[in-house]
Amino acid sequence: MRIEGDIVDENKIREAVRLLLEGIGEDPDREGLRETPDRIARMYGEIFAGMSEDAAGHLSRVFTVDSREMVLERDIVFYSMCEHHMLPFFGKVHVAYIPDGRVTGLSKLARTVEVYARRLQLQERMTAQIADAVMESLAPLGVMTVVEAEHMCMTMRGIKKPGSSTVSVAVRGAFAEDERLQDRFFQLLQLGRE
Repeated sequence: MRIEGDIVDENKIREAVRLLLEGIGEDPDREGLRETPDRIARMYGEIFAGMSEDAAGHLSRVFTVDSREMVLERDIVFYSMCEHHMLPFFGKVHVAYIPDGRVTGLSKLARTVEVYARRLQLQERMTAQIADAVMESLAPLGVMTVVEAEHMCMTMRGIKKPGSSTVSVAVRGAFAEDERLQDRFFQLLQLGRE
């Protein structure tokens, strides 16, 4: 669900990219770079689209159920941008919740991930934001979110450790109170992977 107005100012991005190109010793007017500021401005409009979206709008479409059994959407692929170095981090999100009379469409969980991934972000914050959005919108008995990601700021610069991954976890409600639910979550993540 879009929030009123666009956040991204493409004119400012174009100007900034020209300055960046000059700052690294490039000529922004050379043939290969002439259209780069415009391309990057459009790209940033896409990859930061979550800045003008509200996850609650996606999660507002609900269905009534009698079940209180765990619902798990796993392996939701995402791409985000680290706010410290403005480099990508990417991976998979796994979201589970215990419904209390209401469920949402599975695509709505993936859309919720996209809302928070398409911003300058910290993985730990994104993990919590996803869990909190599901908790607030669906009022389930509990939520658990796990994010596994590779950060380009660790693989292409700095310590340069390709293949390393970071795992962050957020637990709310029944998942925070019952370790057996957390264990069941991790068992379900492994189903079909052996």
